[in-house]
Amino acid sequence: MIQRFVIGKPFPTESVVLDLPAETGPVPYLTPDGDGWQYVMQEKDIVYGLGEMPRGLNKRGWHYETNNTDESEHGENRLSYYAAHNFLLISPADGSGCIGIFVDFPGKVSYDIGYTRHDTLRFATAEPNYALCLITAPTAAEVAKEFRQLIGPSYIPPKWAFGLAQSRFGYKTEADIREAAAQYKANGLPLDMICMDIDYMQSYADFTIDKARFPDLGKLAADLKAEGIRLVPIIDAGIRCDDNDPVCREGLEKGYFCTKEDGTPFVAAVWPGKAYFTDFLRPEARAWFGRQYKVLTDLGIEGFWNDMNEPALFYSPERLKAFFENAAALSRKDNLDQNDFFGLVRSVMGLMNAPEDYRSFYHDTAAGRVRHDRVHNLYGGCMTRAAGEAFQTLRPGQRTLLYCRSSIIGAHRWGGIWLGDNHSSWSQLLANIQMMPAVQMCGFLYSGADLCGFSEDTTPDLALRWLEFGLFTPLMRNHSDAESREQEFYRFTDVLPAIRNMLDLRYALLPYLYSEFMKAALEDTPYFRPLAFDYPADPDAREVDDQLLLGEGLMVAPVHTQNAHGRTVYLPEAMKMLRLRSVSDYDEEVLPAGRHYLPCELGEVLLFIRPGHTVPVAQPAANTAQLDDTALTFWRFAPDGQPAPYRMYTDDGVTTDYNKPEHWRIVGQ
Repeated sequence: MIQRFVIGKPFPTESVVLDLPAETGPVPYLTPDGDGWQYVMQEKDIVYGLGEMPRGLNKRGWHYETNNTDESEHGENRLSYYAAHNFLLISPADGSGCIGIFVDFPGKVSYDIGYTRHDTLRFATAEPNYALCLITAPTAAEVAKEFRQLIGPSYIPPKWAFGLAQSRFGYKTEADIREAAAQYKANGLPLDMICMDIDYMQSYADFTIDKARFPDLGKLAADLKAEGIRLVPIIDAGIRCDDNDPVCREGLEKGYFCTKEDGTPFVAAVWPGKAYFTDFLRPEARAWFGRQYKVLTDLGIEGFWNDMNEPALFYSPERLKAFFENAAALSRKDNLDQNDFFGLVRSVMGLMNAPEDYRSFYHDTAAGRVRHDRVHNLYGGCMTRAAGEAFQTLRPGQRTLLYCRSSIIGAHRWGGIWLGDNHSSWSQLLANIQMMPAVQMCGFLYSGADLCGFSEDTTPDLALRWLEFGLFTPLMRNHSDAESREQEFYRFTDVLPAIRNMLDLRYALLPYLYSEFMKAALEDTPYFRPLAFDYPADPDAREVDDQLLLGEGLMVAPVHTQNAHGRTVYLPEAMKMLRLRSVSDYDEEVLPAGRHYLPCELGEVLLFIRPGHTVPVAQPAANTAQLDDTALTFWRFAPDGQPAPYRMYTDDGVTTDYNKPEHWRIVGQ
C-alpha cells in the first residue's frame, strides 16, 4: 500500500510517476517532532536506503543530509555526497511488516537515524513544503518493488555499456587515447569504452573540441568503433563566459541561464574559469542545452558522462574579490595571530561551493521564481534529463550511454550514475559494495564506482580485488585523477594474468548479468540486494553487509581487506561455491548453510549459486560486439536433480524496443 501526504505547498519535483491522491487523515507510523517526524526503532530494526551515502547497508547510528555536494573526500565522517536519494526502508526485527518512506522534496533533508538517540529515527526538511509517501508491505523486497513502481522505470543503456570502460583525467591528446586502446589490445585485455575528461575541450568549454590535441575527433571515434571501442566524452554543467562562443551567446540572448536577484546572469568559476549555468529547471532551457550534444553525436559519439552538476562552484567573483581584499589587509600585518591565520585558511577553503553562492541565484519555473538553494538537489538530475530527452530526438530509437555525478530520484529514468570521486583505499572498496543495493533501490540500476579509486595511489592488490567486485557491477569503469598513479589495468604487470582472467570472466558472465539487469529494469526487481531481502526470517542474514545477492541465482562475497587470503562467508542455505581463477579454472563445492572460512587467494573470486538456479556462461571476448551468447555453457546447482532452466534476455543491445516477447528464451534445460 502506498499513501501520499502533502505538507504545505510542495515544489513539483516530478520524481513520482503514479498519480496518487493526497491522504487527509493522520500520518501512520510517524510522530510529529517539531519541524519534522520521528519513528521509534526497536533494537534490531534495520534502516536501508538513502542511496549514495556513507556508512554501511544499515544506516543506523549516524546522521545524514541529502544536499548534493561536491565532496571528493569520501569517508564515513561525511554527511552527504553527490546525490539526494530520500528513500528509507525500515525492516523491523520482529517481522511485523516493512515501511518505506520517501520524502519528495528538492532541497536539503536532514536525517538522524539513531545518532542522537539509538532508538529514534528523525528527519526534517529545510522548509515545510513537501510530499511524504509511505509504503507498507510484509517484506523489504516488496516495499522496494512498490517504490520502484512509484518512481517509474529505470534507464537502460546500450549493451556495449556493460563492457569495460577505461578513463583517466589526464588523457590530453588523441595519441593518449590511441595508446590506451593499443595497450589494452596488445595485452589481451577486453575493452568497450574509453572515456574522455575535459582535456578534449578547447579551454575546458562544453561542446568545443581542441583541434590541436584532437584534430579529427570523428575519425578517432570511427577508428576506435571499428575495433569495438566507443569514445565517451564528458560534459560539465557550466558554460564558459565567452562572447565568441556561439553556445554562450545564444544562451545569453535567449535568457537560458540562471540569474541573480537583480535579473543579471549568475556567474561562478569552474574548470573553464567564469561560467554561466543553464536553468535546467525550465523545459525550454533543457531542450536548448540538450541540442548542443549534436555537435558530438554528429561525429559518431554514442555515449556521455555528465559531471560537475551539483552544480560545483569553485568561486564566485564577488566572494573572490572580498577574499583578496581581506588577504591584502592581512598581508600588511607583521605578525598574524592564530585567529587571523586560520580565518584566512577557512576563507580560501570556503570559496568552493559556498552556501552564500547557492543562495545568490534563481530559477524561473512554472511554479514561479525560486532561489536555487530551495531546489538545489534538482539541478543535476535536470541536467541528466536535458541530455536524456535530447537523445530521443538526436538518436531516435537508439540507446545512448549516459551516466552522471549529481542526481535525485527521478533522474534514474534518464541516466545512470557513478558514485563520485572516491579514493584508492580498502575502505572505499567496501563502501562500493555496501552502496550498490542502496542506489539501486532508488532506481539507479546502471551504476558503479571508479574501480581502483579515483584519487590517491592504488596498489596492484587493491586494483585486482576491486576488479573482482567491479566485474559484477553494471557500470565497470577504471577512472583516476591526473595526479594519481597511472592505473590502467595493463600497467600492473605482476598481477596482469589474474586481471586478464577477471576481465574475461566479466564478459563470459554477460549473458547472465545483462539478463538480470534487464529483468530488474523491465520488471522492477532488484539487481543487487541485501541477503535479508530473500531471507527475512534469518537473523544472521540480516547482519551481513558485505555479501550481496545478484539477480535470481547468485550471491557474491568479495574480499575487501588488504593481505587477506580468504574470508568468512555466511550462507543462509546450502549453495554451490565456485572459487574462480578464470572461466575455465575453478574449484566447486556444495556447502551447507552456516558460516565458513573460505580461502580466496589474490586472483580468485568467490561466487555462489543458489539452489535450483542455472547461470549461462559465454566464451570470453575482446568486446561486447564479439560476444557469442548462443554458444553457452551452464553453471548450475540443482540439488534435487530437477531441471533448473534459466530465463535469458537477448536483444540487439542498441535499439529501444525492449519489450518484444522474442527477446526472452529459456536456456539450460
